[in-house]
Amino acid sequence: MTTKLDLNRVRIRAIDAVTAGLGGQLSRHLSEQFGISRMTATRALKALVAEGWLVSSGTTRPVFSLGPSRQITKSYKLPGVDEGMAWLHDFAPLLELPKNVMGIVEHGFTEMVNNANDHSLGSYVTAAVRIKEGRVALMVMDNGIGIFAKISNALALPDPRLAILELSKGKFTTDPTKHSGEGIFFTSRMFDHFDIEANDLRYDHDVREQHDWLVEIPQPATGTVLYMSIPTNSSRTKKEVFDNFSGGDDYGFHKTVVPVRLAKIGNENLVSRSQAKRLVARFEGFRTVLLDFAEVDEIGQAFADEIFRVFTTSHPNTDLVPVNAIPEVQQMIVRAQMAPQLPLPGPMALAQTVNLEKDTEPKGP
Repeated sequence: MTTKLDLNRVRIRAIDAVTAGLGGQLSRHLSEQFGISRMTATRALKALVAEGWLVSSGTTRPVFSLGPSRQITKSYKLPGVDEGMAWLHDFAPLLELPKNVMGIVEHGFTEMVNNANDHSLGSYVTAAVRIKEGRVALMVMDNGIGIFAKISNALALPDPRLAILELSKGKFTTDPTKHSGEGIFFTSRMFDHFDIEANDLRYDHDVREQHDWLVEIPQPATGTVLYMSIPTNSSRTKKEVFDNFSGGDDYGFHKTVVPVRLAKIGNENLVSRSQAKRLVARFEGFRTVLLDFAEVDEIGQAFADEIFRVFTTSHPNTDLVPVNAIPEVQQMIVRAQMAPQLPLPGPMALAQTVNLEKDTEPKGP
């Protein structure tokens, strides 16, 4: 019982035993379960008390209860898991968190477990919630196809890394009859840290730094792991996050923030119209798009023109707002915005074309 691995096993069994009402006979229970002496079990329990996993009351015959540190791990078969019932019965009763933080963790749990059930094509999902040292962390893992492969296949993307770009925009789902495509977007902004690992790729969103970045990492080819965390004393609320990206009479999801650097594949430069078209795909579904140019050192004329002249002319109801652009990038943006605008498609544009053709016809003698 002196190694960390053994103590972790004892911790899991001890928490389960306390939850089952065996806090008054925990030393004997662990001794029987692990085939160890009562003295060894007592030493392990003292270590768990010191780490905050358990609280001991009494001296001669101590009674143990759950401490401020908590960890619950459960696995469920897919498909068919009821994420609401799983939260209500297996997790919520064992968690003590402020109401606003509890609401955020519940939202993340139910959204991500439901995503695994409806989209992963896997056979199981594992969820874990851990409270320790002032932070609450949530992990949801499945053994399915992998979220980035699912998105890449659905959109026929030329490179799976572009799936992260589509995910960052929001409003994307491979099953629009059952989902709005808002779950991951809003969940990632409720937590301070939000990380997805799948298909040898990683998506990381940190609210504190407002960064989304792509890092290629070695991971199994299938399955998705989602990790998110937030301080237990956070003042953030679900309503605050929803209000920040919603508006209008219908309180719809009308605003998004898109990291422009995610439009790059590898070390390529952002210079082409095809790159720009990938970036602005589905922007027409929003009223306001904040284009975050952080960590973008340069853009090409064609790239800027496609976004800030061609797209804005064709979609006047969508406002594109560049942010965090360095002077060199801002100069290219302004140049595209100041260029002559394209005629709007429609009868007037057609009439102008016809008149122009008539004016250029050869004149008779």
